Amino acid sequence: MITVNADGKIMVRRCLVTLRPFRIFVLGIGFFTLCFLMTSLGGQFSAKRLGDSPFTIRTEVMGALESRGVLRRMSDMLEMLMKRMDILARLENSTDLHKGDEARFPLDRFQPAAGLMERIQAIAQNVSDIAIKVDQILRNSLLNGKVMEGRRDQCEVPRDPKYPDCAGKVEWMRARWTSDPCYAFFGVDGTECSFLIYLSEVEWFCPPLAWRNRTVAVPSPPPPPRPQAAFRRDVARLLELIGTGKESLSFMKKRIRHLAQQWLRAARRLEEKLAGRQRDQKHILVHIGFLTEESGDVFSPRVLKGGPLGEMVQWADILAALFILGHSLRVTVSLKELQSHLGVPPGRGNCPLTSPLPFDLIYTDYHGLQQMKQHMGLSFKKYRCRVRVIDTFGTEPAYNHEEYATLRGYRTNWGYWNLQPAQFMTMFPHTPDNSFMGFVSEELNQTERQLIKANKVSSMAVVYGKEASIWKVRGKEKFLSILNKYMEIHGTVYYETQRPPEVPAFVKNHGLLPQHEFQQLLRKAKLFIGFGFPYEGPAPLEAIANGCVFLQARFSPPHSSLNHEFFRGKPTSREVSSQHPYAEDFIGKPHVWTVDYNNSEEFEAAIKTIMRTQVDPYLPYEYTSEGMLERIHAYIQHQDFCTTPSPPPSPKTKSPAMQSSPSPLALSPNATHLVWSPSAGRAPQTWPPVASLQVWVSEPQHTCTETCRQHGLVCEPTFFSFLNKEEVFLQLSIACDSTEYEMNHLYPAVAESVHECYLQKEPLLFSCAGSNTKYRRLCPCRDFRRGQVALCRDCL
Repeated sequence: MITVNADGKIMVRRCLVTLRPFRIFVLGIGFFTLCFLMTSLGGQFSAKRLGDSPFTIRTEVMGALESRGVLRRMSDMLEMLMKRMDILARLENSTDLHKGDEARFPLDRFQPAAGLMERIQAIAQNVSDIAIKVDQILRNSLLNGKVMEGRRDQCEVPRDPKYPDCAGKVEWMRARWTSDPCYAFFGVDGTECSFLIYLSEVEWFCPPLAWRNRTVAVPSPPPPPRPQAAFRRDVARLLELIGTGKESLSFMKKRIRHLAQQWLRAARRLEEKLAGRQRDQKHILVHIGFLTEESGDVFSPRVLKGGPLGEMVQWADILAALFILGHSLRVTVSLKELQSHLGVPPGRGNCPLTSPLPFDLIYTDYHGLQQMKQHMGLSFKKYRCRVRVIDTFGTEPAYNHEEYATLRGYRTNWGYWNLQPAQFMTMFPHTPDNSFMGFVSEELNQTERQLIKANKVSSMAVVYGKEASIWKVRGKEKFLSILNKYMEIHGTVYYETQRPPEVPAFVKNHGLLPQHEFQQLLRKAKLFIGFGFPYEGPAPLEAIANGCVFLQARFSPPHSSLNHEFFRGKPTSREVSSQHPYAEDFIGKPHVWTVDYNNSEEFEAAIKTIMRTQVDPYLPYEYTSEGMLERIHAYIQHQDFCTTPSPPPSPKTKSPAMQSSPSPLALSPNATHLVWSPSAGRAPQTWPPVASLQVWVSEPQHTCTETCRQHGLVCEPTFFSFLNKEEVFLQLSIACDSTEYEMNHLYPAVAESVHECYLQKEPLLFSCAGSNTKYRRLCPCRDFRRGQVALCRDCL
């Protein structure tokens, strides 16, 4: 006789009371069993479809063998449940619990237990019968596959000199094919033939197998003409494509909606300028990697708390420009969506895509680039020429070339992608090796411009900095106290309940303002002052466009990755001489003043002069909607990094970057530089056109970017291949006792002290950046359109 204490009796009662939900649980097990059986049997039938590879049956069978074990475990589990219910029933019968508690627990409440136990027993018997039937099916399937099994085991690794990596790849597959489920997805099952089929038909390391059933290649009809891009007149569809669910997306949609009419007016002007020119419509994927959950998405939670908005401003404008230009877009901000659009097979990302890439172009960022490489397998190398990387601060060639960066100490967390440097697209035109993407600022009509001039308050200043941390800059009290003597200072610093202690009491803080209210504040203010951070944001251009003077600090020494934590690890050696170098170099006085904040006299004198100076609202053309549309249109139509051939190697040096044909360059009339010779014959089909080329020699310690700018030109790395020749040194009267070719981002160059000349061995290292006291560099320069530094005069 089993003895039971009072707590045990209570437990038994509760178990019996909860029999009704327990029935639901048991029915769920039965339903799951039925679904599992259908899946297992369906796999057997689907394995026999025509056109499947000869090892598909084995793959399905192996999965079904596992299914048989699961079914048996389910049967055992149900039998165990039945036994436990039987114990509970006998436990209850062994007591006289029902005698004293009949009023609360009538005997008829126990009747369903017996029926439930019978049902559990019946389900267990059914599962056992199902396992036996599945076992019979599996045995028959294995017998039917013996003939194909023998044939598959007879495959030998081919020895074909055209496929030197085949044997090594097969060896790797033998050891690692189970490391990623994607191999099984493509039919790999551990046999030699499955390895060779995969390596010859999915990847391309082995030759095709002669015994494979392959249909005779039939000439495919010519592809239909591509649809033409037409300028769009409405952004409603774009707002749907962007989606919802993140504050960052809401911000971008508000911006697009606010600037919609400005975009549409710009589209009409550009359409007239192009005069009906044909434009193929491109299929474009826009993947904003930094907004994905996998990358952390630190931006979305900070949108409403004064966080940085520059990247989202640029992405919103990129989306608007691509859409208005008439291209077909897909927008993703999640890794799952990216995988779906690309056709990524299930697994860990070691296999190629399941089908050809359906996009002509992919715009993404460094986070998205890393995600694509991780999940596209070999397809990433194949299709990376279609990628455009939005890169705020730029990536110089020395950091982009993996081998060179590793050997010379330029390797960082963000570089070494071996892309064409022009595939990186920057926010400002500070790195000519990269393409300048930019963004737009709000444009004013003539009435608004007059109204701003009439309502300006000459004694009002607004501080550039929405986060309290920006106000922690050392020495701010000194120059702010000087500014406070002449102007009323306003701030827009985010806070929740209390005024940030970092903001001095004499500053009128409005808190974080919506964009349109911030614009109204700028339209009244005379001065927009920066504290040195953030670097190169859109706000100074917005302030200048609304009639403000921008005052910023001069950095001495300039900030760079060598001396400043912010730039450390970024793939650039660029030296930043102020908070906003574009405003300093491309706009300048009277709209932009760059002074030493540590020099009180210079700072105070600048304030007095600014108060007396009348300035009109100013916006560079390249930051208007028309300027951005014009620039992106030119990139899409002319930039092609997939079909551009490498220059032929010189027979003498075997260098892929050197050319053996005579130089098409000629000395300019004033003998200071080289230009494209009118007698050079038919000019090559390049973009930019070679007619815009000028070759200048830099001074020691000067970059080609600086050298070209000194002559009112822009460095154009596309033209390096035309001056990477020995005869160019002779044309420029440079004596070379020896000429060598090496991998160095400063070449072509001359070391004049020893009369040694150097040519570039690796085309990816052609670079406008970089300098050395030892070298004078050969620099390819070009002209540019007024207000549009990214395009030459004939580039549109």
